[in-house]
Amino acid sequence: MPNSSEVIWVSGPVVKASGGRALAMYEVVEVGADRLVGEVIELIGEVATVQVYEDTAGIRPGDPVAGQGAPLSVEIGPGLVGRIFDGMQRPLTVLQEATGPFISRGTQVLPLDREKVWSFTPRLKAGDAVQGGEILGVVPETAALEHRVLAPPGVQGIITRIVPPGEYTLKDPITQIRDDRGRETPLYLWHRWPVRRLRPYRERLLPAEPLITGQRVMDVLFPLARGGAAAIPGGFGTGKTITQHQLSKWCAADLIVYVGCGERGNEMTGILTELPNLQDPRTGHPLLERTVLIANTSNMPVAAREASIYTAITLAEAFRDMGYHVALMADSTSRWAEALREISGRLEEMPAEEGFPAYLATRLAEFYERAGPVVTLNGERGSVSVIGAVSPPGGDFSEPVTQHTKRFVRCFWGLDKELAAARYFPAINTTDSYSEYAEAIQGWWAEHIDPEWGEMRQATLKLLQEDYQLQRIVKLIGEEALPDSQRLTLEAARWLKEGFLQQSAFDATDMFCSPAKQMKMLSLILDTHRRARAVLNKGIPLYQIREIPELGELVRMKAKWGDAELAEFDGLGETLKGRLEALGT
Repeated sequence: MPNSSEVIWVSGPVVKASGGRALAMYEVVEVGADRLVGEVIELIGEVATVQVYEDTAGIRPGDPVAGQGAPLSVEIGPGLVGRIFDGMQRPLTVLQEATGPFISRGTQVLPLDREKVWSFTPRLKAGDAVQGGEILGVVPETAALEHRVLAPPGVQGIITRIVPPGEYTLKDPITQIRDDRGRETPLYLWHRWPVRRLRPYRERLLPAEPLITGQRVMDVLFPLARGGAAAIPGGFGTGKTITQHQLSKWCAADLIVYVGCGERGNEMTGILTELPNLQDPRTGHPLLERTVLIANTSNMPVAAREASIYTAITLAEAFRDMGYHVALMADSTSRWAEALREISGRLEEMPAEEGFPAYLATRLAEFYERAGPVVTLNGERGSVSVIGAVSPPGGDFSEPVTQHTKRFVRCFWGLDKELAAARYFPAINTTDSYSEYAEAIQGWWAEHIDPEWGEMRQATLKLLQEDYQLQRIVKLIGEEALPDSQRLTLEAARWLKEGFLQQSAFDATDMFCSPAKQMKMLSLILDTHRRARAVLNKGIPLYQIREIPELGELVRMKAKWGDAELAEFDGLGETLKGRLEALGT
């Protein structure tokens, strides 16, 4: 029977209730006659503090509070992919059918459709031993992805019965397990898992492969490992959301979990209208067929932002346990932190930096540490890569959320407002950004793409750093006052920035760049710079080098030739080599 108590105090989304000894920490409760969903976040004696995930207008002392005897959990089963949920995993399309375009308070719907029929094919048979995390069978969920039905972690025993291949609903038991005590337990196509508890795995692996994104500045200069964690901080209008859209479409992940946490409603509307029309380059089907969307916009109750983050990461872990490589896009963790600050303020807790709670760093660490490549309980390899957008006020990277995030991620893509204003995208500032995964994934690049990837990356970073220092001098005395050797550095850096790092999301050829093409382009630019410097050292003035007409192709080649025309890069290299050697003779 649910435990009962009553409201004794209300402040916005925070409610205090009597009967706290009958409730458990993080237990789900229902508040008031409308049965508003909340979660216990503090227990002191007989008083329980609850954060309510819905609008508390009209709640008053004396209203009932009923404990549900379980923590906040998500349902894991077929029917997740291609759908849009709110922070509590309520499907928004079902809510719209039930209440119209505006969500009524207290509306409760099941996350997964119990009546829909799924085609199930078992992988095990009667008499097989099974343990938690084992793949019981598969369901073709979409054309792009099959759902692998997992035994819930913690289950162990012998299969006494399993259904034959056929059509089943989520209400139908698909197998019966007998444990060592002789107890029979039915298993279904779905199970529940608490969102605040990490899903178990057999072994955690070190990142060793890159998460290829098709974006040159990321893949080459600041790579993210598969199973790594990255942050995209930037002020308003710098392209955080668009960058995550690009990554969602092109990154080498089997499944995308996109959570809009506290962002503007029109941004989520754009995602919801664009994704069904976007073609998945991997399968040719709509991108939505390998995407799970969690929408918790800024006009939704503030406390639900925390639930949305945990719901998203738990769903990502579930697909990881099926043996998939999952990319989680969190947009943005700053709005989540602001929700923590508001709840903390209403609890009258001692504030830390800029009013954020003292446990902000702990919560960020708990979130990002759930990323990683693992060996699952069933022996498969899967990963969760977390890419979190950060929205520092005024683009100030010294504020607490950005600074704490930097402590827990190893890849940092800092967006620059000046670059964005100049229509330079991705607006990643190469001076502020870094990646600590480069050494770990260098072996993969050397084995599969180019053994000189590490050397070329270091040469590129060195050239860009020299350009950064020279640009500060140019602002004072002008470029014409520099010697030709330094002006050549500026010229080569321009080839890099405009011909390699800048990339158009709207150009059919340039929107995605394969690793092979990336290396062809970068090698061509660096070789041309090296040969030009050798000619310059022979006394040939820079203006004669600049007059070589083919140098303009270094900026245009990114959109001119695709992956099927890699030989064209070699041809351009030979032409430039001949032109430069002719100058030096």
